Formats: sequence, C-alpha cells, structure tokens
Amino acid sequence: MATIDYPEPVRILITQLKRLPGIGPKSAERIAVWMLQQGKEWSGVFVEAVGGAGRSVVECATCGFFASLERGCAICDGIERDRSRLCVVEQPADILPLERSGAYRGQYHALRGRISPLDNIGPDDLRIAELIERLKEEAFEEVILALRSDVEGEATANYLGEILREFPSLVVSRLAQGMPAGAGLDSADELTLMRALEGRIGVR
Repeated sequence: MATIDYPEPVRILITQLKRLPGIGPKSAERIAVWMLQQGKEWSGVFVEAVGGAGRSVVECATCGFFASLERGCAICDGIERDRSRLCVVEQPADILPLERSGAYRGQYHALRGRISPLDNIGPDDLRIAELIERLKEEAFEEVILALRSDVEGEATANYLGEILREFPSLVVSRLAQGMPAGAGLDSADELTLMRALEGRIGVR
C-alpha cells in the first residue's frame, strides 16, 4: 500500500532547506510547512528577497566581505579607515562583530575557512594567496590574526605565521585576553572583542 507524502514541489523545498547549515530533516520539514502556511503573498516576498540578494550581492575580490554590485564594498571603499592595519578572519561574517565593537577601524581579509585536514581543507583551499598579494601591494604595518582558538584555528595561525616571516618589517599579532578557548568571533560580545583587540600580543 502506497504511503502518502508531500507533493513534489514541497519535497523539493524540504530537500533544499536541508542543505542549509544547522538544518536537519525534521527542521527542514517544519520550516517548509510553516512557509507554505503563510500564504502566497509572504512566500513571494521571501523568494524575491532571496533572489534579490543572490543577484546583487557578490564577494569582494579584495577583502572577501559581502559587496553590493551597486555600492561596492563598504570596507574597502571606506574613506576613513586605517590603511596600515589588516585583520585576518576566517569567515566574512566574522567581520561584523569586530566592526560592531568599535575598537577596530582597519582593513580586513576573510580566508573563507581554516586549515582542517579532517575536512580535507588545506592552505590552497583558503584565500591565502590573495592575502600574500595584498601584503606585497599595500603598505600594511600590522597584521592581526583574529582566528578561533581551537585546533584548526591554531593550525591556521601557525601556518600564516610562517608565511608572514617573508615580511620582516610587518608586526604580526593575535587576539589576546577575553577570547575563551574554542570560541569564535560570532559568540563573543562587544566588550569581550574590544578587550581582545586592545590586549592583542605579538607573535614575533
């Protein structure tokens, strides 16, 4: 006897929702059903919002943050930013907590991940080559490594530390006090981030 299932369009929606980070099969099903119950007017607005973001938002080729096709990158195009300091983060979203802290107004470089052999992510999979090019072309005085303090974050920081020896005049530092072991930028409050930036220590 055949079992009853959702119509195919709903099954496709659930399948796509399951691809989102942190969304399992049950959560995807609940979200899909909730979305359908909101009616066509709401779903149309949602579809347009997702489509609009996909059409008009791109990755900044310089820093890796989100840029608008119309307005460019708010960071790289900012006229009142400190051009002597470069803060290296793992993901573009890590930039926002630092910005909201108000303690840092320099440049950023998002690696788009971190070295993780278990996940088959090596240095060549990250935006490290782009980082080296920026350091050669721009007059930075300091690089701040704002990476997680777990195993993968330490491995990435150590790898970058070795590469940055190529630039002997460059001051290399890491976030210091206030960042608990294993924590990321997305879980730290603004005061913690401010103290971590102010108390950063030199790597060499």
